Amino acid sequence: MPNLIQRLSLQLKQSPQQVLLSSLLQLPILSLEQKLKVELEMNPLLEIDEEMEMVEEIDQEVEVVDDEVESKDGEDTDDEDDAIDEFDKEEIDWDAILNDEDTYDYRMPKDDSAEVFERPEVAQTTLPEHLLSQLHMTELSEKEQMIGEYIIWNINEDGYLTYSLDAIAENLQVEPGDAERVLKVIQRFDPIGIGARSLQECLLIQLVDNECSVPLAVEIIRDHFDDFTNKRYEKIEKKLEITLDDIREAIEEITKLNPKPGEGYVLFHQNVIVPDLVVQRDEEGEYHISMNDWNVPHLRINNSYKKLLLDKKKSSKETRDYIRQSLESARWLINSIHQRRATIQRVMEAIIEKQIDFFDYGPENIKPMILKDIADEIGMDISTISRVTNGKYVQTEHGVFELKYFFSERIKSDAGDDVSNKIIKNFIKEMIDSEDSNKPYNDQKIAEILKEKGFQVARRTVAKYREQMMIPVSRLRRKL
Repeated sequence: MPNLIQRLSLQLKQSPQQVLLSSLLQLPILSLEQKLKVELEMNPLLEIDEEMEMVEEIDQEVEVVDDEVESKDGEDTDDEDDAIDEFDKEEIDWDAILNDEDTYDYRMPKDDSAEVFERPEVAQTTLPEHLLSQLHMTELSEKEQMIGEYIIWNINEDGYLTYSLDAIAENLQVEPGDAERVLKVIQRFDPIGIGARSLQECLLIQLVDNECSVPLAVEIIRDHFDDFTNKRYEKIEKKLEITLDDIREAIEEITKLNPKPGEGYVLFHQNVIVPDLVVQRDEEGEYHISMNDWNVPHLRINNSYKKLLLDKKKSSKETRDYIRQSLESARWLINSIHQRRATIQRVMEAIIEKQIDFFDYGPENIKPMILKDIADEIGMDISTISRVTNGKYVQTEHGVFELKYFFSERIKSDAGDDVSNKIIKNFIKEMIDSEDSNKPYNDQKIAEILKEKGFQVARRTVAKYREQMMIPVSRLRRKL
């Protein structure tokens, strides 16, 4: 019970504005567009500024609103002043709200140099969205939520975790045990078995969660998986002292499981990757960042409520309370959109600075970097950097990359230099692509070749990288 109270207290430390900003930060551009369209439908205090009027002109109109009312047809304004005074008693600082340029209007800066990407229609819920909605309904602490979000954004289309827990822990500066505990929670989300690190783990999770009626199926997957996958049923029969009929019953139970729990969902809306940012280099070699958000609705506060403000007879207390709540929500949303944009911009600037060799010369020059490096550079929390970099893409002259691509583990070379594990992965892939298909390299041989190149990489690390790249073991790569 004390642990639950502690977790809840940690969550309550975040203000509604912080919660909103956190949720917007983790949204890719298409999801942001969809959310803002929903907000427009739900909040009458929000509207689209279709005419794209200048912010200064709109603010000027708001400032002279009282003059317009006083001069309108020579009408007496005593009642109107009373209405305004009544609202003032209700502690709403209308003037501050209406004259606040940041909260009154939101529009994207016009950038004619940015490349325009066609937007597909947003329809299907993506796998990350489905999992994140479940994560945010748990009683996990703020720290655990951060770990959970990072794990979810590293689950592939088949539903498997593609990042090691050690790498996740290093990136987020947390203990591997913390990441393991959060992963166990996610693996019980719908669909069951999501976030498994291997087929064996995926099947075992489903068998245990479904309270399998055939205990033998659990024992076979847990203790005799290699024999099972290679169909060495007679060997299993002898080891467990069971009959072939027993094995058939267990296999029948196992075949009911889903080896790809991520199937049925997509990682991206319409499976189309739309870059959130575009990085371009000018003739002087300087890099410029453009936000690819031209299609995001431009929001501002709807001024129609002024009539209710000025005509007390037509607005009940319930109506005024509703307007107050809607206005507050609208302000928070518009402020959060501004902050989201500025935060993503700052993170991208820091990434370019840290990975300048990548942008100058290409992916083979990427450097090892963790989230903390960027967090320290710009003075933000690791959790913020994690939310910004997950699920968002940047268009560069070398191609389109997810922002988290720029973060990787460090591998020490014999020369004492830090090398990104992405470079090691590229070496492994190149070796496998060029190997003799009749005599493919096993993981130990690949580790030995890497050692000759000056990289001390253990066989189990080679196996981990190979699995992350979805490359099968050597015996399955052999061509007869």
